[in-house]
Amino acid sequence: MSDFKVTIRDHSENIQVLDLKGYLDAHTAPVLEDAFGKLLNEKKYRIIVNCKELTYISSAGLGVFMAYIEDVRANKGDIKLSDMTPKVFNIFDLLGFPMLYDIVSSEKDAATKFAEMK
Repeated sequence: MSDFKVTIRDHSENIQVLDLKGYLDAHTAPVLEDAFGKLLNEKKYRIIVNCKELTYISSAGLGVFMAYIEDVRANKGDIKLSDMTPKVFNIFDLLGFPMLYDIVSSEKDAATKFAEMK
Protein backbone atom coordinates (compact mmCIF):
# COMPACT_ATOMS: atom_id res chain seq x y z
CA MET A 1 0.00 0.00 0.00
CA SER A 2 1.29 3.41 -0.96
CA ASP A 3 1.87 6.00 1.73
CA PHE A 4 -0.55 8.92 1.49
CA LYS A 5 -2.08 11.26 4.04
CA VAL A 6 -4.55 14.16 3.94
CA THR A 7 -4.85 16.64 6.78
CA ILE A 8 -7.72 19.14 6.88
CA ARG A 9 -7.15 22.44 8.64
CA ASP A 10 -8.78 25.85 8.86
CA HIS A 11 -7.03 28.72 7.15
CA SER A 12 -9.03 31.94 7.53
CA GLU A 13 -12.10 33.67 6.13
CA ASN A 14 -13.95 30.39 5.74
CA ILE A 15 -11.11 28.73 3.81
CA GLN A 16 -10.15 25.11 4.41
CA VAL A 17 -6.75 23.64 3.55
CA LEU A 18 -6.11 20.06 2.53
CA ASP A 19 -2.44 19.22 3.12
CA LEU A 20 -1.45 16.30 0.89
CA LYS A 21 1.52 14.12 1.76
CA GLY A 22 2.95 11.20 -0.13
CA TYR A 23 1.89 9.17 -3.13
CA LEU A 24 -1.59 9.75 -4.58
CA ASP A 25 -2.68 6.93 -6.87
CA ALA A 26 -5.64 4.60 -7.45
CA HIS A 27 -5.06 2.87 -4.11
CA THR A 28 -4.90 6.07 -2.07
CA ALA A 29 -7.38 8.25 -4.01
CA PRO A 30 -10.29 7.23 -1.71
CA VAL A 31 -8.52 9.04 1.15
CA LEU A 32 -8.68 12.31 -0.82
CA GLU A 33 -12.28 11.57 -1.89
CA ASP A 34 -13.24 11.19 1.77
CA ALA A 35 -11.62 14.53 2.63
CA PHE A 36 -13.44 16.37 -0.17
CA GLY A 37 -16.69 14.64 0.77
CA LYS A 38 -16.30 15.73 4.39
CA LEU A 39 -15.79 19.37 3.39
CA LEU A 40 -18.76 19.36 1.02
CA ASN A 41 -20.99 17.73 3.65
CA GLU A 42 -19.98 20.57 5.98
CA LYS A 43 -20.81 23.09 3.21
CA LYS A 44 -17.20 24.28 2.99
CA TYR A 45 -16.50 25.22 -0.60
CA ARG A 46 -13.41 27.44 -0.41
CA ILE A 47 -10.62 24.87 -0.54
CA ILE A 48 -6.86 25.19 -0.89
CA VAL A 49 -4.99 22.00 -1.66
CA ASN A 50 -1.42 22.37 -0.43
CA CYS A 51 0.78 20.00 -2.44
CA LYS A 52 4.08 20.84 -0.78
CA GLU A 53 4.57 17.25 0.46
CA LEU A 54 2.82 15.49 -2.43
CA THR A 55 5.49 13.38 -4.10
CA TYR A 56 3.45 11.80 -6.91
CA ILE A 57 -0.03 11.94 -8.43
CA SER A 58 -1.51 9.48 -10.92
CA SER A 59 -4.44 9.95 -13.27
CA ALA A 60 -6.69 8.42 -10.59
CA GLY A 61 -5.59 11.14 -8.19
CA LEU A 62 -6.25 13.83 -10.78
CA GLY A 63 -9.69 12.33 -11.32
CA VAL A 64 -10.60 13.07 -7.72
CA PHE A 65 -10.19 16.80 -8.37
CA MET A 66 -12.38 16.56 -11.46
CA ALA A 67 -15.05 14.67 -9.52
CA TYR A 68 -15.55 17.51 -7.01
CA ILE A 69 -14.86 20.75 -8.86
CA GLU A 70 -18.35 21.15 -10.34
CA ASP A 71 -20.08 20.76 -6.96
CA VAL A 72 -17.64 23.17 -5.35
CA ARG A 73 -18.08 25.83 -8.03
CA ALA A 74 -21.86 25.36 -8.13
CA ASN A 75 -21.79 26.53 -4.51
CA LYS A 76 -19.76 29.65 -5.32
CA GLY A 77 -16.51 28.10 -4.12
CA ASP A 78 -13.33 26.89 -5.73
CA ILE A 79 -10.41 24.52 -5.36
CA LYS A 80 -7.05 26.25 -5.57
CA LEU A 81 -3.81 24.28 -5.72
CA SER A 82 -0.60 25.53 -4.13
CA ASP A 83 3.01 24.72 -3.31
CA MET A 84 3.60 22.08 -6.00
CA THR A 85 7.01 20.65 -6.67
CA PRO A 86 8.10 20.93 -10.32
CA LYS A 87 7.64 17.17 -10.75
CA VAL A 88 4.02 17.25 -9.54
CA PHE A 89 3.25 20.46 -11.46
CA ASN A 90 4.47 18.82 -14.68
CA ILE A 91 1.86 16.06 -14.28
CA PHE A 92 -0.92 18.62 -13.74
CA ASP A 93 0.37 20.73 -16.62
CA LEU A 94 0.61 17.82 -19.03
CA LEU A 95 -3.11 17.16 -18.59
CA GLY A 96 -4.16 20.80 -18.93
CA PHE A 97 -5.08 21.44 -15.30
CA PRO A 98 -3.69 25.02 -15.28
CA MET A 99 -6.53 25.95 -17.67
CA LEU A 100 -9.12 24.55 -15.22
CA TYR A 101 -7.69 25.41 -11.81
CA ASP A 102 -5.78 28.21 -10.14
CA ILE A 103 -2.35 26.73 -9.47
CA VAL A 104 -0.34 29.19 -7.40
CA SER A 105 3.09 29.16 -5.83
CA SER A 106 2.00 29.46 -2.20
CA GLU A 107 -0.92 28.89 0.13
CA LYS A 108 -0.84 32.62 0.89
CA ASP A 109 -1.33 33.41 -2.83
CA ALA A 110 -4.30 31.01 -2.94
CA ALA A 111 -5.89 32.71 0.07
CA THR A 112 -5.38 36.10 -1.59
CA LYS A 113 -7.20 34.86 -4.70
CA PHE A 114 -10.14 33.77 -2.52
CA ALA A 115 -10.19 37.22 -0.91
CA GLU A 116 -10.46 38.73 -4.41
CA MET A 117 -13.53 36.54 -5.18
CA LYS A 118 -16.53 38.55 -4.09
